[in-house]
Amino acid sequence: MMRSSTPRRLVYWLACLASACSREPAAEGQEAADESKEASEAGHVDETEHEELPRRIRLDPGVVQDAKIETGPVVRAVLASTLDLPGEVASDPDKTARVSALVPGRIESVRFKEGQTVSKGDVLVILLVPELGRAKAAYASTTAKATAARTNADRLRGLADKRLAANQEVLTAVAEADALEAEARAAREQLDALGAASRGALGSTLALRAPVSGIVVARDAVVGQPVAAEQMLATIADLSEVWFLGSVFEKNLALIRLGSPAEIQLNAYPDARFGGTVEYLSRQIDPVARTVTARIRLTNHDDLLRLGLFGVARVASGQESKKGPSLVVPRSAVTEIAQKSAVFVRQPDGDFDLHEVVLGESGLGKVEVLNGLREGEQVVVSGVFTLKSAVLKSTFGEDDE
Repeated sequence: MMRSSTPRRLVYWLACLASACSREPAAEGQEAADESKEASEAGHVDETEHEELPRRIRLDPGVVQDAKIETGPVVRAVLASTLDLPGEVASDPDKTARVSALVPGRIESVRFKEGQTVSKGDVLVILLVPELGRAKAAYASTTAKATAARTNADRLRGLADKRLAANQEVLTAVAEADALEAEARAAREQLDALGAASRGALGSTLALRAPVSGIVVARDAVVGQPVAAEQMLATIADLSEVWFLGSVFEKNLALIRLGSPAEIQLNAYPDARFGGTVEYLSRQIDPVARTVTARIRLTNHDDLLRLGLFGVARVASGQESKKGPSLVVPRSAVTEIAQKSAVFVRQPDGDFDLHEVVLGESGLGKVEVLNGLREGEQVVVSGVFTLKSAVLKSTFGEDDE
């Protein structure tokens, strides 16, 4: 029994030892593989986070010309002191009109939509006005009577010249003709005021036309809707130019002057700036907010401006800045790439270098540069988007490869 069990026990222990030895290297290899994988993943993340953007861009001269790329020097200057005026975009009342009917009626058809561009004189609404037919009939009747009375007066005048009619009879006929013609003119003017173009034809429809050219910004007209006199059916505004109405606090009123340059930043377009000048300061202070309104006229480039948009107008205050000169560049030169402020500097050989910059205070159309540029360097002030696109395209190309 002892002889047979000892070899078996020895074989058993040898097998366990061999199994343990085979497992330990496997475990060590697995740990090494895991460490290698973690290091590889860490290296990949670090590489992504620190991926370098192209620092130099070269464009074909034709592309530079087509993109209208322009440069300007980095200069040392003092930024003008400014005041921030909160406000909103509003329409110019002289370029705004409301469409309404002067007489009650019912809408027969509507020929416009909200947001549509219309021209002066376009038919917007056809209104059914029962009394309009009677007004046209009265005009036609009065016109016919006036014509007959004038013919009779002329006939009597001819007879009076031949001593066949009395002068008093002629005077009475002329007076009657003048009176009827005056009534006919009044009826015609009334029809013109109502917008009834076909004065001679009997009918009860009235065409309401656009009094100005512009965009329909409001509509309150539905087919079959009864309309009262003076009820507003549409509002039309010419938005080629609009106003920004900024609020000036009472304590800052002495710092604002008519004609002061202004730069408006709207909440809807944080990266865009709209330039204008202060053309009016209201004469009455709001008794609650203790502010006056500063009116700034803006040109609606690219049709971006909408009525009611909120924003801030940065207006030159006329005060001297307490800060000394510093490096400044036009605001149009600064862009954002990879969540960092940057500018493009043109080199003597025609290439463009990407410079990350640290920005400071902002002024009217200019911004202070604390780091990243030297005085005299030529920065791109127009066509920045083309260069930014080239940088991003180069990055995408490297990723694809």
